[in-house]
Amino acid sequence: MDRFHFSTAQCFENCPARFDFRYNQNLDTLPPDNADNPLLLGTALHRGMEVGMKQAIQEYKNAFPIITDLHVNEIIKLEYWIPKMRELLPEGLHEVNFKNDVYEGTADLLVPVENGQFDLYDFKYSNNIEHYMLSNQLHVYKYFLHRTKGIKVRNMFFVFVPKVQIKQKKTETIQDFRNRIFQELESKEIQVKEVKYNPNRVENFMHTCMKIGLTRNYKKSVTYLCDWCEYKDYCREGLDYMLLPSAERRQISKVTKRKLWIYGGSFSGKTTFMDKAPSPLNLNTDGNIQFVTMPYLAIKDKMEGRQRILAWKVFKDAIDELEKTAGQNGFKTIIVDLLEDTYESCRLFMYDKLGITHESDDSFRAWDKVRTEFLSTMRKVFNLDYENIVVISHEDTSKDITKKTGDKITSIKPNINDKVASKIAGMVDIVARVVVEDDESRTLNFKSNEVIFGGGRLKNIQTTSCPLDWDELLKVYDEANFFEEGAELIREDETKPDEEVEEPEETEQVEEEPAKPARTSRRTRKER
Repeated sequence: MDRFHFSTAQCFENCPARFDFRYNQNLDTLPPDNADNPLLLGTALHRGMEVGMKQAIQEYKNAFPIITDLHVNEIIKLEYWIPKMRELLPEGLHEVNFKNDVYEGTADLLVPVENGQFDLYDFKYSNNIEHYMLSNQLHVYKYFLHRTKGIKVRNMFFVFVPKVQIKQKKTETIQDFRNRIFQELESKEIQVKEVKYNPNRVENFMHTCMKIGLTRNYKKSVTYLCDWCEYKDYCREGLDYMLLPSAERRQISKVTKRKLWIYGGSFSGKTTFMDKAPSPLNLNTDGNIQFVTMPYLAIKDKMEGRQRILAWKVFKDAIDELEKTAGQNGFKTIIVDLLEDTYESCRLFMYDKLGITHESDDSFRAWDKVRTEFLSTMRKVFNLDYENIVVISHEDTSKDITKKTGDKITSIKPNINDKVASKIAGMVDIVARVVVEDDESRTLNFKSNEVIFGGGRLKNIQTTSCPLDWDELLKVYDEANFFEEGAELIREDETKPDEEVEEPEETEQVEEEPAKPARTSRRTRKER
C-alpha cells in the first residue's frame, strides 16, 4: 500500500480479513444490483455538490445495466436533497485532495474564512449520526491538511443528509408510494453537526496504521456486519462468482478470450449468427438448431435406465467435461443457448434438492440458494479456457418503468431475473442486443440507456451498432481495445512524477452499516 487512507484504517479495524481481500489481494467484486447501494448513493450526493445534480444523476444511472422503478425512487430522493444541500452550505472548494508520503485523503468541502483559515465539511448520507460523531475522520483530516498543504482548519462539520427508507405496501400504487416518499422527505431536515478537534483521535489512527504495517495474519472478524460485506460468500464458503477477473490488460496482438451476452427477439438471428463463430459448440436448451450446422449438446432432462437426470445436472456435467478437455476437443467457442432456460433448470434442480415446490417454501432463503448455485456455475463457464464464451437470451419487453411524471415507458432487457442479469452483465465483456431493422437487416446494438439493458466490462466501445456478422463484432473488440490502450497511455502520461499534474482525486468516508443487506459493494471512486 503506497499511502494510508482513513477508510483503509477503518476497514482494517472492522475486519482484517476484509482489508486483506480488498487492499492486499486487490479482489474487486461484481457491480451492485440494489438501487439503494450506500456507496453509489453517497457518490451521487458528493458529485451533486461538485458537478451539479444533472450530471450526478446520470452517473448514478450509468452504474446500472438498466433503470427500474426502484432506481427512480432513489433518484427522487437525490433530486430533493442535492438542491437543498447546495442552498444550505457556503461556497468553497470541493473535493480537495491532500497527501504526503504516508497519507492521502480528500476533503468534501473547504470554505475559506478569516485569517487564511478554512472550515471543513464532510457529507454523510446517513441517519446514523451518533456513529459518525465518534469517528476519527475529521480529526485526521484536520491534522493532515495542515501537514500536507499548510491549510489551517478552524471548524469541522459533518453534514448529515437523512435517508428515507420506507417500503412500498402491497396495496399501494407506485404513485401513492412516491407521494409518501415526498411526504417523508418534507418531514426531515439536513443536520450540520460541529466536531471539536481532539489530537487523541489522530493518535488512535496512527496506532491503527502501525498495526496494519505489523500484521501478517489477517484474521476474520465475525460480526453482524458480515451480512453486508461484499466478500461474504467468498470468505465463508469459498464462492467466487462475485469476484471480477484480473484487470490485466488484454493484448490486441494475442488471441483474446471474449465473453459475450447477446439477447434479442425470437427468430432475430442470434443462433444463426453464432454458427459463424470459430469452431462452435452449442449447449442448447430450446431445440432451435435446425438452421445451423454447429455441433450441439441438448441440455434437457434425460433418462439413464430408470433414473431421471435433470437438465441442470446435464449442463454441469458438460461444463466439467469442457473444463477437462479444453485445448484438446477442437472447440474454440462455447455457446449457452438459452441462458434463461439454464436458470429455470437450476431452479428445478434446487427444488428437487431442497424438497420444495417454490422458493417461498423455504422462507425465501431458497431465492439466494438458487442464485448462488446458478451464478457460481456461470462463473465457472466464463472461466473456461476457450477463445469465446457466449450466452444467448431472448429479450423481454413485458415490463414498464414508471417515470417521476407518472408516464410509463417499456424496458427492454434479457428474459431473466433482474438480480441475476446484473451479475451476468458484470461477468462479460459486452452485452449486445440483436435488432431487426425496418429493411429486415440484422444489427448488433451496444447502446444502453435507462430503458435498454446493456453493459459489460469493456467500457471504451465507440460504435453503437454493427451488422450481425462475426468479423464485424471482432472489429468492435479491436476498436474498444485500441481506445483502452490509448486511454491507459494518457493516464500514464498525466501521472508521471516529473509532471505537475494532480492524480485523480480520491474521497473517503467512514464505512457505514447499510440500511439493508446488499450482496455487492463496488467502489465507484478510489476509496470513498
